[in-house]
Amino acid sequence: MSAAQAASDDVLIARIAQGDRLAMQVLYGRHHVSVFRFGLRLVRDEQVAEDLINEVFLDVWRQAGKFEGRSAVSTWLLAITRFKALSALRRRSDVELDDEAAGAIEDASDDPEVAVQKKDTGEVLRKCLMALSPEHREIVDLVYYHEKSVEEVGEIVGIPENTVKTRLFYARKKLAGLLKAAGVERGWP
Repeated sequence: MSAAQAASDDVLIARIAQGDRLAMQVLYGRHHVSVFRFGLRLVRDEQVAEDLINEVFLDVWRQAGKFEGRSAVSTWLLAITRFKALSALRRRSDVELDDEAAGAIEDASDDPEVAVQKKDTGEVLRKCLMALSPEHREIVDLVYYHEKSVEEVGEIVGIPENTVKTRLFYARKKLAGLLKAAGVERGWP
């Protein structure tokens, strides 16, 4: 995210706090996809993830005046999403975390052979990710899929930065071992 977009997100939050519906629409348009994908990875249910989007942005509408700007707006949104997703999971204890539904988006520029190789590798990667502990999987998701910094991940998850670094180190080590055992070389074809 660019510095200009981050600054404009702060402006949008300030305008939302004053009841500006257009600012809310712009913020929603800018962030609803990442909120949905993150929520979907946590709850594994598209309908629940859709409900999460509504709850998150309703909270933003109601709580915009309380946003203190100590983190990026996107970090704040993902923290709200995480809290709501964990609450939903507690209500539905039979749900497990899953990256599969967050899906494989095919690269249209690949030829069919490369597309199949990527799909197969992606499937193996998703299975290996599922073999990680929920704590490690969550850190990997936030760092690599949502491109959050160690500091931002610490804020979202509510743990110290050093704990984030430690979990990320062990998650990558475990994931590398799982991928190697599954016969996946580093990188895409």
